[in-house]
Amino acid sequence: MTVDILRGVLGWCAVINMGLLLWWFLLFAFAHDWVYRMHSKWFKIPVETFSAIQYAAMGFFKICIFLFNIVPYLALRIVG
Repeated sequence: MTVDILRGVLGWCAVINMGLLLWWFLLFAFAHDWVYRMHSKWFKIPVETFSAIQYAAMGFFKICIFLFNIVPYLALRIVG
């Protein structure tokens, strides 16, 4: 695998993951009650706890995108 291919893979992974994060945020922002009702059928948690878990998970996912996709992509851009 060449550096150019790896750079392309990391770039597209970052774009796809950011799209998923945006979709998650939009669903959480505009359909919060529906998502909560759906999940509260399976898990008995208060709405405040549900929102905190979602917010923390989105933050963790964003950190992972930066750590595993964007930073290696930028490093390969600098080196190559």
